[in-house]
Amino acid sequence: MKWSEISIHTTNEAIEAVSNILHEAGASGVVIEDPMDLVKAWDTTFGEVYQLNPDDYPEEGVILKAYMPVNSFLGETVEQIKEAINGLLVYDIDLGHNTVQISEVNEEEWATAWKKYYKPVKISERITITPTWEEYTPVNTDEIIIELDPGMAFGTGTHPTTVLCVQALEKIIQPGQRVIDVGTGSGVLSIAAASLGADSVDALDLDEVAVKSARLNTKLNKVHSKIQVSQNNLLDNIQEQYDVVVANLLSEIIIRFTDDVAKVLKPGGAFITSGIITAKKDEVKQSIIDQGLEIEETLQMEDWVAFIARKPYE
Repeated sequence: MKWSEISIHTTNEAIEAVSNILHEAGASGVVIEDPMDLVKAWDTTFGEVYQLNPDDYPEEGVILKAYMPVNSFLGETVEQIKEAINGLLVYDIDLGHNTVQISEVNEEEWATAWKKYYKPVKISERITITPTWEEYTPVNTDEIIIELDPGMAFGTGTHPTTVLCVQALEKIIQPGQRVIDVGTGSGVLSIAAASLGADSVDALDLDEVAVKSARLNTKLNKVHSKIQVSQNNLLDNIQEQYDVVVANLLSEIIIRFTDDVAKVLKPGGAFITSGIITAKKDEVKQSIIDQGLEIEETLQMEDWVAFIARKPYE
């Protein structure tokens, strides 16, 4: 089978949104070529990361590559992708170069090329994320291993916004708590919450593909008995109360539903949110405060910010 490689030159800010568009269009995996990966202080435990070739990376911005089968609908699909990406401008997302290139690769090249980007990564004190095809031996006795199959998921769980949310969950989650994960994607935050001791997790996503992906990943990590994955738009029609709300979403979307977050949080409950570019930090922070929540901690990684907020006891 012939595959088409769709290469999009954009910005770090647009990664999550463009990746989601590509997955919704039917992409089987998305590769992110970020030049920052070349200068990161990677954990030497996973030495293979130093095999990254600088020639594969842009001088500025990031390149996202998606792979789709060559068929009669490909041209129409590419146009829909372009239109959806341009539509992100209404959210004031910087798209950078915003160029789209198409090339063909054969199935054997595709099957191996994108896997070289994914290695086990320790993203918090206790949690390590590893792709399903990599063998990994825990370094510590209390280490939590989350296995993901990026071919069916929304990324590998190692983007800074996800890392910040996992680190926040590690600080907040207490045994027996009830958690809701809004915009679950691959389900990694729900899996982390359940693995850290949450009693039950409701994982929500509007995208049917994400719902299927999250269900598969929860079973892969043997926490599916604790996690209920459902198709839902943000917190619409959610009446239950939760100890923790976690949401890794675009800043504009976070601002739009903080009122609902305040309604579903129990007194003393925590709101963990990321997906916030530094330039929109204050705007998101104010929207959280406006709903009567108190900012407990601000976490930052590269150009990304996460907040841990708390609902006061009445």
